[in-house]
Amino acid sequence: MTCTSAADALAEPLAATAAHARTWLLLEQPGPWGAKALTESRLDPALGALLESAGAPHGVRVALIRSTGRHAATEAPRRAFLAHTAPGASWVRTTTLASPHRLTALDFAALGAGRHEGLWEPRTTAAPLALVCTNGRRDLCCARLGRPHAEELSATADAEVWEVSHLGGHRFAPTLLVLPYGYAYGRATADSARRVLAAARRGRVLGEGCRGRSAWDRTGQAADLALRSHLGEEREDAVDVLETGDDGTRWTATVEHACGERWLVHGATGQGAPSPASCGSVPEPGVRQEVLRIEPQARSGEPTPTAV
Repeated sequence: MTCTSAADALAEPLAATAAHARTWLLLEQPGPWGAKALTESRLDPALGALLESAGAPHGVRVALIRSTGRHAATEAPRRAFLAHTAPGASWVRTTTLASPHRLTALDFAALGAGRHEGLWEPRTTAAPLALVCTNGRRDLCCARLGRPHAEELSATADAEVWEVSHLGGHRFAPTLLVLPYGYAYGRATADSARRVLAAARRGRVLGEGCRGRSAWDRTGQAADLALRSHLGEEREDAVDVLETGDDGTRWTATVEHACGERWLVHGATGQGAPSPASCGSVPEPGVRQEVLRIEPQARSGEPTPTAV
């Protein structure tokens, strides 16, 4: 049984399973990727390790990308993207690099905080940037399900589509990340992904198949999606997670809506049935973020609204 079929059989929930990264650094690297692509590809492994260690403390996640279809083994100039995913401050910057070693000069602390300082060129097209995980050396399901999915989207969706080396959540393949806003999706189909990308072009987030916004940790992702569902809110920047607290079993999140109203989301952290996180791994209980209730916060001089 593959990891995706096991997750499907257990009906593992998708909400609050997205990779946590406020900023993404994406480097084009054609050719084969190993399980740890940054150090197992045609990219200089020392450079890959350096970029990963430089970005991680500042919430910058580094991944390799390549065009869909056949991958030429070329060392020609390559594309690079920087994307920040925080609400109200999302952006994508891009450049073409003669040498990837130029990335060592990046200010990762500034990038993690959402400051690009005018670096590179802004990506101004309305077409979303879509990343599909296809790294079969990391997990067979990503290759078996992700590669044809990426090729079909590239041919039929109004988006710029790239294969990516790792998004996490192999058992939810095909997995999709949509930038600049950083909402991730799982168990994507051609039709559902095209709807997601069409909505993103209009500045909307679809809840169908959504795993969460990468700007938040799991608690923030759960609270964001719960409030969106409760309010029927689809605008991409209409919900902001201000604060979270988690003692390991119970959690809370203060979430603000674009209208200025604040909500307190209460939840519990639980365990699901054992399931393999990837093909060939030992089944382990998954972590689930359950939403218990949502409380509107009282305004000054007003009674406390009724919780839902």
